[in-house]
Amino acid sequence: MKKILIMEDDAYQARLMQRLLEHAGHQIFHAADGQTGLQMALDQKPDLLLLDLGLPDMDGQTVVGLLKSWPDLACIPVIAVTAWPEATARDMATAYGCDGYISKPINAREFPAQIAVYFKSDTDTQD
Repeated sequence: MKKILIMEDDAYQARLMQRLLEHAGHQIFHAADGQTGLQMALDQKPDLLLLDLGLPDMDGQTVVGLLKSWPDLACIPVIAVTAWPEATARDMATAYGCDGYISKPINAREFPAQIAVYFKSDTDTQD
C-alpha cells in the first residue's frame, strides 16, 4: 500500500481519483488547495503526489518548486493531473519539474495502471 496525496480543488475529480486508488489498495489524502496540500505533504510524507496545476491559492509551478526545495519532500514523484491539451500538459509538467502528467478527464479503467507506473522502479529494486 502506498500513500498518495491528491491536491485537487474539483470535488468530483478528487473523489473519483480517491475511490479508484483506494480500490487499488492505496491510502489516500486529499487537499483542495496548495497551502493545505503542502502541509499534508510535510505531515504525511506521501509516496506520490497528484497535482492539479490550477489550484485556487497557488499555481502548480509554485507547489512543485516548494516541494522540490524541501529535502524531506524532494524525492516524492509529482504527477500533474490537468485538463490542458496533452501537448500543453506535457510541456507544463516538464517546465514545472513534475515527474509526469495525466490528462483529465481521467479514464477510470486506465488510471490505477497509470499511477502504478510511478511505483514500478520502487518495486523493481526490492529483493
